[in-house]
Amino acid sequence: MSDLFSHEPDAPLAERLRPKTLDEVIGQAHLLGPGKPLRLAFESGKPHSMILWGPPGVGKTTLARLMAGAFDAEFIALSAVLSGVKDIRDAITRAQFALEQSGRHTILFVDEVHRFNKSQQDAFLPYVEQGLFTFIGATTENPSFEVNSALLSRAQVYVLKPLSEVELGQLFDHAIQAALTDLSFESGAKSLIVGYADGDARRLLNILEQTRTAALASKVHLVTEDFARNTVAKSGRRFDKGGEEFYDQISALHKSVRGTNPDAALYWFMRMLDGGADALYLGRRMIRMASEDIGLADPRALRLTLDAVETYERLGSPEGELALAQAVIYLASAPKSNAVYVAYNTARAFIGNDKSRPVPLHLRNAPTKLMKELGYGHAYRYAHDEPEAYAAGENYFPEDMPQVSFYEPTPRGLESKIAERLAHLRELDAKANKRKK
Repeated sequence: MSDLFSHEPDAPLAERLRPKTLDEVIGQAHLLGPGKPLRLAFESGKPHSMILWGPPGVGKTTLARLMAGAFDAEFIALSAVLSGVKDIRDAITRAQFALEQSGRHTILFVDEVHRFNKSQQDAFLPYVEQGLFTFIGATTENPSFEVNSALLSRAQVYVLKPLSEVELGQLFDHAIQAALTDLSFESGAKSLIVGYADGDARRLLNILEQTRTAALASKVHLVTEDFARNTVAKSGRRFDKGGEEFYDQISALHKSVRGTNPDAALYWFMRMLDGGADALYLGRRMIRMASEDIGLADPRALRLTLDAVETYERLGSPEGELALAQAVIYLASAPKSNAVYVAYNTARAFIGNDKSRPVPLHLRNAPTKLMKELGYGHAYRYAHDEPEAYAAGENYFPEDMPQVSFYEPTPRGLESKIAERLAHLRELDAKANKRKK
């Protein structure tokens, strides 16, 4: 009976296959290849504090553990998701004890370090400076925004990349040879699983483990592409909806629209939907694009995008996504102008720095006798009674206002016609002003 309760379950495949040496690590050749930064750090004989920045499942924890082994250091791991100030204090105490009792240096590894607040991150600073431990933080978020500048200045940042399909294929083969010898896979099944992994080594190994469990239950020894597809629940693509990958992809979508590349715009739009992005959020961003990057070059773009968002609100997913895709392609294909965007920002900046100027009397409304006696509305020219429905030479700015020009239409799309029209009206103004003199 005691054996029953003392039996420990098998570790997950990802843990069992965790590399024991640097040469066993698959991926990150830009950091671990001969003469590359992290390889040199391992070979230097002296550890230094660092931030490992990269998406999940690319080896951040593995590299920290290998660093401790390479320098025969005490390894203490904290998770910023689960740990608090007490855990930080306990880790410091353990590091001090290791140094006093055995003279061993400590490597303190903090996973998801961006989840610690400023005061928690600050708690490490004096001990890093004293050399009590070498700090290694792992983060999936941009450390420029998520790690305190004081801590960041004391650590070297290394950027880890998602594993390529070739590297995931190598890991797949290694896993089969090392732990799944009772299974064989069709090439299509392998390609499918590598694709599902989406650059994440841990996800690949978890999918393999899930597939093996299903195969054993079904008494299957050859995993076909259909078996893999039916077994593996397709998870969303890689990004945290509030994280770096998310904003990188919305940036790519916006810039593809601005760059008039409908295929790239549709690609990023579908990537974000596939990753679980809120379709209405994408719709709101597209409405912004219609005004910021197209504007009056094609005023239909804004209305079409609003219609697409309303269609999605009525139909939902997946039917409404087609209307949004139509809007993405239209926005990307439309003539581009940021003249409205520039005019808006220029006018806003001018008004923000200018004084409050009174409305000229001739532009004021005069609903009462007193207001008329005070000159409100006097000498106002009703444009519809003028030739071309335009009061040539009229001033619509405050009396002491310097001459400004906020809106400068481009020669693209409908704005080229607007530019011709405005140029004609400016000529009428010039002639009228000349006559006044």
